[in-house]
Amino acid sequence: MILTQLPPEFEAARPVLDTITAAGYEAYFVGGCVRDTILGKPLHDVDIATSAFPAEVKALFKRTVDTGIEHGTVMILDHGTGYETTTFRTESSYQDYRRPDSVTFVRSLQQDLQRRDFTINALAMKTSGEVVDLFDGLADLKAGVLRAVGVAEDRFHEDALRMMRAIRFASQLDFDIESTTERAIQDNAALLSKIAVERTRVEWEKLLTGQAPKRGLAALLATDLYRYMPKMADQRAALVTLCDLPDWQLPDTASAWTLMAWLTGCRERQQISRLLKAWKTSNELIMHVEAASHALAALKAYGRLTARENFDVGHTALKTANQVATLLGFGQSQAELDQAYSALPIHDKHELAVNGGDLLRAGLVTPGPAMGQILAACLAAVINGKVKNERAELLDFARMVADSKSD
Repeated sequence: MILTQLPPEFEAARPVLDTITAAGYEAYFVGGCVRDTILGKPLHDVDIATSAFPAEVKALFKRTVDTGIEHGTVMILDHGTGYETTTFRTESSYQDYRRPDSVTFVRSLQQDLQRRDFTINALAMKTSGEVVDLFDGLADLKAGVLRAVGVAEDRFHEDALRMMRAIRFASQLDFDIESTTERAIQDNAALLSKIAVERTRVEWEKLLTGQAPKRGLAALLATDLYRYMPKMADQRAALVTLCDLPDWQLPDTASAWTLMAWLTGCRERQQISRLLKAWKTSNELIMHVEAASHALAALKAYGRLTARENFDVGHTALKTANQVATLLGFGQSQAELDQAYSALPIHDKHELAVNGGDLLRAGLVTPGPAMGQILAACLAAVINGKVKNERAELLDFARMVADSKSD
């Protein structure tokens, strides 16, 4: 196959490959960027593989960075863009199912490609657009099939995360996993427990937000791989429920985790926090999912949120909650929810027309817990429409609250 029209990302990188080949070495675009170009998908990055050893690559370019030189990777800086360029290599045994004990640089493209995970990722391309396909990856791309390069079990023993990657690609690309590859995942599923949670989480999130998540979930269930994911060993029923939902797609990781929290029965903040911390997500995401989950429960129970709930949840988490509610069959009109949120007198506590300094100057309080309590009462009164967000009215209200506390 020869691709006659290359994306601009390849054209921009062409001088890098031309410099390497002019020096007598081989250089190719490799992996996912070649796969996605053939599939007509946008490129996220451009990876280059070469027969030149790291020191030889560095000698050809003025500006390079040793991003992973022990594994043969050098970042070439060209006109403000960085291109990761990796020397052809073979890898030794994998004692921990994650990293090779050692790597050996080689001059052979075939030796380099045969260590890759799946045939559709073991494609190389010259700057002319000619695709080098040594493992029938083009046929698998055309058939929509994920197949391990060589012996599937060997590939998964080299890096057990490749099992999750297979499941994820099934979702992202809407591909089937070839039967021998799927059986090898099932036979070696327990090895996933040896992989860092953060690496597994990336694949899980990409699966849930893929174009065909039900295909990935079906493979996850068929192989029992889910048993070795954090907090998921006893959640087969939740995954089956997710798989049985009408066709759906999730727009982002926040909606994915909100849905997973709901289906796994996590309703309280502590439960949600424990789930997401087990997956080592960010504190920001945990707070977002906690807020969205609260809104989701309100939508399920009442079909709406109170003014205070709207204020506490916030617009972004409210939108997440309604996206998930829609998937679950109890979503509301987003326009009406947006209108209710917009109608709030204020949307942030810092918009309150009085602060602690105002209360002190008015002689209503002294520094201490009472100040916070009065400000909280003022905030609630404004949110619920009992008092206008105006300084004079709020000071009068604060005086009334202070007097009631002194009685």
